[in-house]
Amino acid sequence: MKQLAQNLRTGQTILLEVPAPLPTKGCLLIQTRKSLVSAGTENMLVEFSRASFLGKAKQRPDQLRLVLDKVKSDGLLSTVRTVWRRLDRLMPLGYCNAGIIIGIGEGVEGYQIGDRVISNGPHVEIVNVPVNLTARIPPAVTDEQAVFTVLGAVGLHGIRLLSPTLGETVVVIGLGLIGLLTADLLKLHGCQVIGIDPDVHRLKIAEEKGFLTVNPTFGNPEKLVAEMTAVVDGVIITASSKSSGIISQAAKMCRKRGRIVLIGSVGLHLNRADFYHKELTFQVSCSYGPGRYDPHYEEKGRDYPLPYVRWTENRNFQEVLRLLSTGALDPKPLISAIIPLQDFKFNHQNKDAAKTIGVLIDYATQVSADRVVQCITNKKTVGEPVAGIIGAGNFVNMTLLPAVRGKNIKYLASAGGMNATDLANKFEIPFITTDYQKVLTDPEVSIVLIATRHNDHAKMVVEALQAGKHVFVEKPLAITPAELDEIISVLQSVADSLSLTVGFNRRHSPYVRKMKELLQNVPLSMVITVNAGELPADSWLLDHLIGGGRLVGEACHFIDLASCIVGSRIIAVCASSVGVDKCMNTDVSILLRFENGSQATVHYFSNGHRNYPKERIEVHSAGRTLVLDDFKKLRGYGFKSFTTYETGSQKGHKEQWDALFEQVKDDRKPKIAFDEWVNTTRATFAALDSLKTGRWIDVL
Repeated sequence: MKQLAQNLRTGQTILLEVPAPLPTKGCLLIQTRKSLVSAGTENMLVEFSRASFLGKAKQRPDQLRLVLDKVKSDGLLSTVRTVWRRLDRLMPLGYCNAGIIIGIGEGVEGYQIGDRVISNGPHVEIVNVPVNLTARIPPAVTDEQAVFTVLGAVGLHGIRLLSPTLGETVVVIGLGLIGLLTADLLKLHGCQVIGIDPDVHRLKIAEEKGFLTVNPTFGNPEKLVAEMTAVVDGVIITASSKSSGIISQAAKMCRKRGRIVLIGSVGLHLNRADFYHKELTFQVSCSYGPGRYDPHYEEKGRDYPLPYVRWTENRNFQEVLRLLSTGALDPKPLISAIIPLQDFKFNHQNKDAAKTIGVLIDYATQVSADRVVQCITNKKTVGEPVAGIIGAGNFVNMTLLPAVRGKNIKYLASAGGMNATDLANKFEIPFITTDYQKVLTDPEVSIVLIATRHNDHAKMVVEALQAGKHVFVEKPLAITPAELDEIISVLQSVADSLSLTVGFNRRHSPYVRKMKELLQNVPLSMVITVNAGELPADSWLLDHLIGGGRLVGEACHFIDLASCIVGSRIIAVCASSVGVDKCMNTDVSILLRFENGSQATVHYFSNGHRNYPKERIEVHSAGRTLVLDDFKKLRGYGFKSFTTYETGSQKGHKEQWDALFEQVKDDRKPKIAFDEWVNTTRATFAALDSLKTGRWIDVL
């Protein structure tokens, strides 16, 4: 199937051939009939993409600060390489989609195959969209009308925040698609509407709809509005501009205690005096309404109770569709052109076409729903085992694929076909698929590399082993004891012929190998301090059902590292964390007791300063000390023939995968016994139990 995408680095808009998605839990699979180009939002993305590196930095000063911090900690070359890779990726275009249901995911009720629905899906022939971001189209509403639902909901939510009453006068600044739809909805609220825009074509459409209009290029808009009405009760800003003057203009237009709502994107350097004397209120509207960007609502399908949240984003969709079905809202005058998908350049790469109001994309009735797409001719490396990768997120892009370049990677599987397509083209991977079962059933594939979200790890490990594949899984191995027990049971039945490797890469670092060589497995004391940094509150890593939490999902790395350096199994664990909620485990200290008498403390903190080094390891043994700073420099104290060791930033990722491919190629047993992965994982679960109980927990 085909999909429109934008390259963030080059600014190029391209039409990709990508594999069709599968219907996932809580989602609807929709074959697109029409989609609407949202000129304002999509052109902002295009302009950002086409800007120079400096131009991008000016547009995102918050991200520039993070880049400068990374330069301090990781160096210029490493930072430039990281930023370039993050920018050199594709972003889907579009979020106004109408089509028919061709697949229904687990747990979705109230829909049938063949239902017409709208969604916030992108410009692509088949979309997989969470159910709360879809709504059924009434029979009286055409596809051409329905695609305006999402933008209508954006305007409707802004109006709900403004709370206009019958007879009030409201100014709409910016008469693009959202602005004109907002004006229509305000009229339905019984308001007098004045529209402001410099575009003559847009002003003409507004006038034909019966609205008063102001062209700011012909004079001071505040004075022009004052000539039309004595009172402005509120202003809704739907314009896109870098200027903060629009906010100031809105404030000067308003009556005392007037209201201003920002739907668009403008400069936000506010002048206190503009708001102080009139006691104005100002609010920024968030997209379609309550539920937007809430993963519990959008991804997990948990609706807000109607008595407490009357108008969610989905209920806003439904209301716009109702208005369309009654004829109260008519977007037909906003349609400038309907173009086939293959003529996408008409809008995205034609400057004259950008002046149009509403461009609809029309989709072919016959769509290829193949879930495997071949990108390039398969170039095999003679004698190397053949692998398939499941997952196409940042870790795969930034770390895994650069490290395995040149190896026989046959598949890249991802639920989102666009990311996989982009990466497969860059790293010359011949096949992409949205169905990872294709990887497991291919007899040519001998190694499966799993790098998905943590809640999928155990399930995919079991399936891959049962399919007769050697398995690499990024940490953690499992996020519950039950998952671990199932993996142990399955691996025991195939252990003679298959291997399982967990992505505890720091074991393979040259620095760690040097430390073990110097220490020679004598009892020791160790302190590992990790300055992990904060995560956003809605990060999936903090969700115990998806990411396992930071202790299980991330701190496991350093529990394993301690076990590796000590060279002995963990027999007991005690953990303590900062704060009242012990289950959050974002700032935790873990004390480990080993079978050989050693002990280690892992401090995994998120409350440190971002400029402090990320990882520091101190080992004390027999009157000697080793200090490893951020896997960049190892220093020794008390050693006769060792003081320092430096070999650049080396965390062992490439060495880890090189060892795996060599092991499978030579049909050797893995150097690291599976029991070590089990011990690390059980110790991690024990640390979690210790946080809850406040006791030492035995591991063996």
